[in-house]
Amino acid sequence: MGLKAITDKVFYYPHQTDTDRPMLAYLKGNKFALAIDAGNSAMHVDEFYVALEAAGLRKPDFTIITHWHWDHTFGMHHIGGASIAHSKTNELLRQERNKLSDGAYVDFLKEDDPCFGREYAGDKEIIVVSSDMEFADELILDLGGITAIMYHAVSPHSEDTVLIHIPEEKVLFLGDATSEDFFNNGYMDRDKLNTLINEIEKTDCQYCVLSHTELLTKQDLLNYLYSISNVHGGRL
Repeated sequence: MGLKAITDKVFYYPHQTDTDRPMLAYLKGNKFALAIDAGNSAMHVDEFYVALEAAGLRKPDFTIITHWHWDHTFGMHHIGGASIAHSKTNELLRQERNKLSDGAYVDFLKEDDPCFGREYAGDKEIIVVSSDMEFADELILDLGGITAIMYHAVSPHSEDTVLIHIPEEKVLFLGDATSEDFFNNGYMDRDKLNTLINEIEKTDCQYCVLSHTELLTKQDLLNYLYSISNVHGGRL
């Protein structure tokens, strides 16, 4: 499996269902390179970087986190460059790190989530860190030729959700923003979903990139979200 191109400046490494590894993205600016999400383990990061090298791309200067969940953050200790996250993401990661000091909690996670159990089979070390930089509402990075607009958004999936809009390339990265809340019995908050739909509608983009599915056009994603906005839906 190799890197896939959306444009000549926007790439992604596809998601993997067996260990719940999300899509990892790469934005190639003239000055800086930005990765989106840090993967679910050091192995995931290494695999991503091998794919970057094979494509002739350097390691990222920065990595932005879309939300705190383990599959997007547990590789953060292993990345190159500096990490960036929302302040709420760091707060939640610090809470999770404290909980992981309890071996019984780790055993529970491995039993409760087969993907987590496979990624961290045996005595494989789990390392959780907070980001090097954090922001509260919005952060804009001029990567050189392209701009990454990173901002907090309302989402039914997680309260710390961050979206990343690349206006010059007309691409919007949403992480898991459209999914239900797995830490609240899979609850889908319709009001939050509709707020997110409104946010997507007003964003000037051609493609919408979610972490655990194939690349979608904006209209394809909106059509799906319209269909579930009044009923409970699965993860997309």
